[in-house]
Amino acid sequence: MVGVTELGYIGIGVSDVAAWKTYATEVVGMELLDEGLEDRFFLRLDNNHHRIAVHNSGEDDILYLGWRVAGRADFQAMKEKLAAADVPFHEGSKAEADERHVLEILKLTDPAGIGAEIYYGPEVMMHRPFHPGRPLHGRFKTGSGGAGHAIVTQPDSEAAYRFYSLLGLEGSVEVKIAPPLAPIDVELTFMHCNDRQHSIAWTAPPVSPKKINHLMLEYENVLDLGASHDIVQQRQITMAMSLGVHSNDRMLSFYSLNPSGWSTELGAPIGQPHPSQTEHYRSDIFGHQVTPAFFGQS
Repeated sequence: MVGVTELGYIGIGVSDVAAWKTYATEVVGMELLDEGLEDRFFLRLDNNHHRIAVHNSGEDDILYLGWRVAGRADFQAMKEKLAAADVPFHEGSKAEADERHVLEILKLTDPAGIGAEIYYGPEVMMHRPFHPGRPLHGRFKTGSGGAGHAIVTQPDSEAAYRFYSLLGLEGSVEVKIAPPLAPIDVELTFMHCNDRQHSIAWTAPPVSPKKINHLMLEYENVLDLGASHDIVQQRQITMAMSLGVHSNDRMLSFYSLNPSGWSTELGAPIGQPHPSQTEHYRSDIFGHQVTPAFFGQS
Protein backbone atom coordinates (compact mmCIF):
# COMPACT_ATOMS: atom_id res chain seq x y z
CA MET A 1 0.00 0.00 0.00
CA VAL A 2 1.35 3.41 -0.95
CA GLY A 3 2.44 5.74 1.82
CA VAL A 4 4.53 8.81 2.45
CA THR A 5 8.23 8.30 3.15
CA GLU A 6 9.22 11.42 5.09
CA LEU A 7 8.26 14.83 6.38
CA GLY A 8 10.25 16.59 3.71
CA TYR A 9 9.58 20.27 4.33
CA ILE A 10 7.67 22.67 6.56
CA GLY A 11 6.05 26.00 5.74
CA ILE A 12 5.60 28.62 8.45
CA GLY A 13 4.18 32.15 8.49
CA VAL A 14 6.07 34.78 10.49
CA SER A 15 5.74 38.44 11.41
CA ASP A 16 9.40 39.30 12.14
CA VAL A 17 11.53 38.28 9.17
CA ALA A 18 14.76 39.84 10.45
CA ALA A 19 14.50 38.10 13.82
CA TRP A 20 13.88 34.75 12.15
CA LYS A 21 16.91 35.09 9.88
CA THR A 22 19.12 35.82 12.88
CA TYR A 23 17.63 33.07 15.02
CA ALA A 24 17.77 30.40 12.31
CA THR A 25 21.39 31.03 11.36
CA GLU A 26 23.14 32.28 14.50
CA VAL A 27 21.29 30.24 17.11
CA VAL A 28 20.31 27.02 15.32
CA GLY A 29 22.90 26.93 12.53
CA MET A 30 20.60 26.61 9.52
CA GLU A 31 21.67 28.03 6.17
CA LEU A 32 19.73 31.04 4.92
CA LEU A 33 18.73 30.87 1.26
CA ASP A 34 17.33 34.25 0.24
CA GLU A 35 16.40 34.32 -3.44
CA GLY A 36 15.14 37.89 -3.39
CA LEU A 37 11.44 37.03 -3.05
CA GLU A 38 9.46 39.66 -1.17
CA ASP A 39 7.14 37.22 0.55
CA ARG A 40 9.45 34.37 1.62
CA PHE A 41 12.90 33.01 2.23
CA PHE A 42 14.19 29.50 2.75
CA LEU A 43 16.16 27.62 5.39
CA ARG A 44 18.42 24.68 4.56
CA LEU A 45 19.50 21.75 6.74
CA ASP A 46 21.21 19.72 4.01
CA ASN A 47 21.64 19.71 0.23
CA ASN A 48 17.91 19.98 -0.46
CA HIS A 49 16.84 23.34 -1.83
CA HIS A 50 15.16 23.90 1.52
CA ARG A 51 13.60 22.15 4.47
CA ILE A 52 11.74 25.18 5.87
CA ALA A 53 9.97 27.86 3.84
CA VAL A 54 9.45 31.03 5.87
CA HIS A 55 6.59 33.18 4.59
CA ASN A 56 6.32 36.84 5.52
CA SER A 57 2.59 36.48 6.14
CA GLY A 58 2.18 37.26 9.83
CA GLU A 59 0.53 34.13 11.23
CA ASP A 60 3.43 33.15 13.49
CA ASP A 61 2.24 29.59 13.07
CA ILE A 62 2.55 26.56 10.86
CA LEU A 63 1.07 26.81 7.35
CA TYR A 64 1.76 23.41 5.80
CA LEU A 65 3.70 20.16 6.05
CA GLY A 66 5.24 18.57 2.94
CA TRP A 67 4.94 14.77 2.81
CA ARG A 68 7.14 12.99 0.26
CA VAL A 69 6.33 9.89 -1.76
CA ALA A 70 9.02 7.93 -3.57
CA GLY A 71 8.18 8.78 -7.18
CA ARG A 72 5.58 9.33 -9.87
CA ALA A 73 3.99 5.88 -9.59
CA ASP A 74 3.41 6.34 -5.86
CA PHE A 75 2.18 9.88 -6.50
CA GLN A 76 -0.48 8.55 -8.90
CA ALA A 77 -1.39 5.78 -6.45
CA MET A 78 -1.79 8.34 -3.66
CA LYS A 79 -4.20 10.35 -5.81
CA GLU A 80 -6.29 7.23 -6.35
CA LYS A 81 -6.17 6.36 -2.64
CA LEU A 82 -7.33 9.83 -1.56
CA ALA A 83 -10.10 9.88 -4.17
CA ALA A 84 -11.35 6.45 -3.08
CA ALA A 85 -11.50 7.68 0.51
CA ASP A 86 -13.41 10.83 -0.54
CA VAL A 87 -10.67 13.08 0.83
CA PRO A 88 -10.73 16.44 -0.98
CA PHE A 89 -7.46 17.46 -2.63
CA HIS A 90 -6.20 19.83 -5.26
CA GLU A 91 -3.68 18.70 -7.87
CA GLY A 92 -1.15 21.51 -8.03
CA SER A 93 -0.19 23.27 -11.23
CA LYS A 94 3.36 23.34 -12.55
CA ALA A 95 3.72 26.82 -11.03
CA GLU A 96 2.60 25.50 -7.62
CA ALA A 97 5.05 22.61 -7.83
CA ASP A 98 7.85 24.97 -8.88
CA GLU A 99 7.02 27.20 -5.91
CA ARG A 100 7.79 24.27 -3.60
CA HIS A 101 10.79 23.13 -5.71
CA VAL A 102 9.29 19.70 -6.42
CA LEU A 103 8.18 17.89 -9.58
CA GLU A 104 4.47 17.39 -8.76
CA ILE A 105 2.27 18.20 -5.80
CA LEU A 106 -1.14 17.49 -4.26
CA LYS A 107 -2.60 19.94 -1.76
CA LEU A 108 -5.07 18.98 0.95
CA THR A 109 -5.83 19.92 4.56
CA ASP A 110 -5.68 17.86 7.73
CA PRO A 111 -8.55 17.88 10.29
CA ALA A 112 -6.96 20.77 12.21
CA GLY A 113 -6.72 22.97 9.12
CA ILE A 114 -2.99 22.45 8.59
CA GLY A 115 -1.98 22.19 4.96
CA ALA A 116 -0.77 18.73 3.92
CA GLU A 117 1.17 18.59 0.66
CA ILE A 118 1.99 15.29 -1.05
CA TYR A 119 4.91 15.56 -3.46
CA TYR A 120 7.77 13.76 -5.12
CA GLY A 121 11.06 14.80 -6.65
CA PRO A 122 12.42 17.55 -4.38
CA GLU A 123 15.15 19.75 -5.82
CA VAL A 124 18.54 18.69 -4.46
CA MET A 125 21.26 21.28 -4.95
CA MET A 126 24.35 19.12 -5.31
CA HIS A 127 26.08 22.10 -6.95
CA ARG A 128 25.57 24.09 -3.74
CA PRO A 129 26.53 21.99 -0.70
CA PHE A 130 24.93 22.89 2.61
CA HIS A 131 26.83 25.65 4.42
CA PRO A 132 25.71 26.22 8.04
CA GLY A 133 24.84 29.65 9.34
CA ARG A 134 27.31 29.20 12.21
CA PRO A 135 30.16 26.71 12.69
CA LEU A 136 28.99 23.15 13.33
CA HIS A 137 30.95 20.10 14.46
CA GLY A 138 28.71 17.88 12.35
CA ARG A 139 25.54 18.16 10.30
CA PHE A 140 21.81 18.11 10.80
CA LYS A 141 20.37 14.60 10.78
CA THR A 142 17.98 14.38 7.84
CA GLY A 143 18.48 11.75 5.11
CA SER A 144 15.84 9.02 5.04
CA GLY A 145 14.35 10.42 8.25
CA GLY A 146 13.31 13.70 6.64
CA ALA A 147 13.48 17.21 8.03
CA GLY A 148 12.56 16.48 11.64
CA HIS A 149 9.22 16.29 13.41
CA ALA A 150 6.32 18.59 14.19
CA ILE A 151 4.05 18.47 17.23
CA VAL A 152 0.71 20.07 16.40
CA THR A 153 -2.68 20.54 18.01
CA GLN A 154 -5.59 18.41 16.82
CA PRO A 155 -9.08 19.07 18.25
CA ASP A 156 -10.21 15.60 17.10
CA SER A 157 -7.51 13.01 17.75
CA GLU A 158 -9.40 10.15 16.07
CA ALA A 159 -9.97 12.17 12.92
CA ALA A 160 -6.29 13.08 12.84
CA TYR A 161 -5.32 9.45 13.30
CA ARG A 162 -7.53 8.36 10.41
CA PHE A 163 -6.15 11.12 8.18
CA TYR A 164 -2.46 10.41 8.79
CA SER A 165 -3.02 6.65 8.66
CA LEU A 166 -4.48 7.16 5.19
CA LEU A 167 -1.25 8.90 4.20
CA GLY A 168 0.64 5.82 5.33
CA LEU A 169 1.89 6.80 8.80
CA GLU A 170 1.71 4.42 11.76
CA GLY A 171 1.64 4.95 15.51
CA SER A 172 -0.43 5.32 18.66
CA VAL A 173 -0.61 7.09 22.01
CA GLU A 174 2.89 6.88 23.49
CA VAL A 175 2.88 9.48 26.26
CA LYS A 176 0.33 10.32 28.96
CA ILE A 177 1.00 13.37 31.11
CA ALA A 178 -1.01 14.43 34.14
CA PRO A 179 -0.84 17.59 36.26
CA PRO A 180 1.37 19.11 37.60
CA LEU A 181 3.56 18.31 34.57
CA ALA A 182 0.77 19.54 32.26
CA PRO A 183 -2.11 21.96 32.88
CA ILE A 184 -4.62 19.18 32.19
CA ASP A 185 -4.52 15.43 31.51
CA VAL A 186 -2.83 15.11 28.12
CA GLU A 187 -2.30 12.22 25.74
CA LEU A 188 0.22 12.48 22.91
CA THR A 189 -0.14 10.38 19.78
CA PHE A 190 3.04 9.83 17.76
CA MET A 191 3.17 8.63 14.14
CA HIS A 192 6.11 7.61 11.96
CA CYS A 193 6.75 6.74 8.33
CA ASN A 194 10.48 5.90 8.34
CA ASP A 195 13.34 5.25 10.76
CA ARG A 196 12.76 8.55 12.58
CA GLN A 197 10.89 7.67 15.77
CA HIS A 198 8.09 10.06 14.82
CA SER A 199 7.49 12.65 12.12
CA ILE A 200 4.28 14.09 13.54
CA ALA A 201 2.51 13.99 16.88
CA TRP A 202 -0.36 15.80 18.54
CA THR A 203 -1.89 16.44 21.90
CA ALA A 204 -5.41 15.57 22.98
CA PRO A 205 -6.95 17.75 24.15
CA PRO A 206 -5.02 20.66 22.60
CA VAL A 207 -2.76 22.50 25.05
CA SER A 208 -1.60 25.41 22.86
CA PRO A 209 -3.49 28.23 21.13
CA LYS A 210 -1.40 27.78 17.98
CA LYS A 211 -1.66 24.99 15.43
CA ILE A 212 1.97 24.09 16.11
CA ASN A 213 3.42 23.39 19.52
CA HIS A 214 6.98 22.77 18.39
CA LEU A 215 9.26 21.80 15.53
CA MET A 216 12.15 19.46 16.25
CA LEU A 217 15.48 19.62 14.40
CA GLU A 218 18.19 17.06 15.08
CA TYR A 219 21.96 17.40 15.13
CA GLU A 220 24.17 14.41 14.39
CA ASN A 221 26.77 15.60 16.91
CA VAL A 222 25.83 16.30 20.54
CA LEU A 223 28.47 19.05 20.63
CA ASP A 224 26.31 21.14 18.29
CA LEU A 225 23.36 20.69 20.64
CA GLY A 226 25.52 21.92 23.51
CA ALA A 227 26.66 24.95 21.54
CA SER A 228 23.05 25.86 20.73
CA HIS A 229 22.12 25.48 24.38
CA ASP A 230 24.88 27.92 25.33
CA ILE A 231 23.80 30.45 22.69
CA VAL A 232 20.17 30.31 23.85
CA GLN A 233 21.23 31.01 27.41
CA GLN A 234 23.69 33.75 26.45
CA ARG A 235 21.03 35.54 24.42
CA GLN A 236 18.46 35.07 27.18
CA ILE A 237 16.01 33.33 24.88
CA THR A 238 13.04 31.93 26.80
CA MET A 239 13.43 28.25 27.62
CA ALA A 240 10.24 26.20 27.29
CA MET A 241 11.68 22.87 28.46
CA SER A 242 15.06 22.30 30.04
CA LEU A 243 17.68 19.86 28.77
CA GLY A 244 16.51 16.27 29.16
CA VAL A 245 15.96 12.90 27.49
CA HIS A 246 12.61 11.68 26.17
CA SER A 247 11.51 8.15 27.04
CA ASN A 248 10.08 7.36 23.62
CA ASP A 249 12.73 8.60 21.18
CA ARG A 250 15.75 8.60 23.55
CA MET A 251 16.54 12.12 22.36
CA LEU A 252 18.68 14.51 24.38
CA SER A 253 17.04 17.85 23.72
CA PHE A 254 15.82 21.19 24.98
CA TYR A 255 13.06 23.58 23.87
CA SER A 256 13.24 27.35 23.49
CA LEU A 257 10.90 29.94 22.04
CA ASN A 258 11.60 31.10 18.50
CA PRO A 259 10.69 34.60 17.25
CA SER A 260 7.12 33.46 16.50
CA GLY A 261 6.46 32.50 20.11
CA TRP A 262 6.22 28.73 19.71
CA SER A 263 8.95 26.23 20.57
CA THR A 264 11.87 24.85 18.63
CA GLU A 265 13.19 21.56 19.99
CA LEU A 266 16.87 20.99 19.26
CA GLY A 267 18.13 17.48 19.89
CA ALA A 268 20.79 14.84 19.39
CA PRO A 269 20.27 11.07 19.65
CA ILE A 270 21.78 9.13 22.53
CA GLY A 271 19.83 5.85 22.32
CA GLN A 272 17.89 3.53 20.05
CA PRO A 273 14.08 4.01 19.96
CA HIS A 274 11.43 1.92 18.18
CA PRO A 275 10.42 -1.01 20.39
CA SER A 276 8.80 -3.76 18.33
CA GLN A 277 5.58 -3.49 20.32
CA THR A 278 3.68 -0.46 21.59
CA GLU A 279 4.67 1.07 24.91
CA HIS A 280 3.56 4.23 26.69
CA TYR A 281 5.27 6.50 29.21
CA ARG A 282 4.25 8.97 31.90
CA SER A 283 7.51 10.89 32.26
CA ASP A 284 10.82 11.48 30.56
CA ILE A 285 14.05 9.78 31.59
CA PHE A 286 15.40 12.98 33.12
CA GLY A 287 15.15 16.73 32.80
CA HIS A 288 12.72 18.47 30.45
CA GLN A 289 11.38 20.70 33.20
CA VAL A 290 8.37 22.40 31.65
CA THR A 291 7.69 26.13 31.81
CA PRO A 292 4.33 27.75 30.96
CA ALA A 293 5.89 28.90 27.66
CA PHE A 294 5.74 25.30 26.37
CA PHE A 295 1.94 25.42 26.51
CA GLY A 296 1.74 28.84 24.87
CA GLN A 297 1.13 30.58 28.17
CA SER A 298 2.91 33.68 29.45
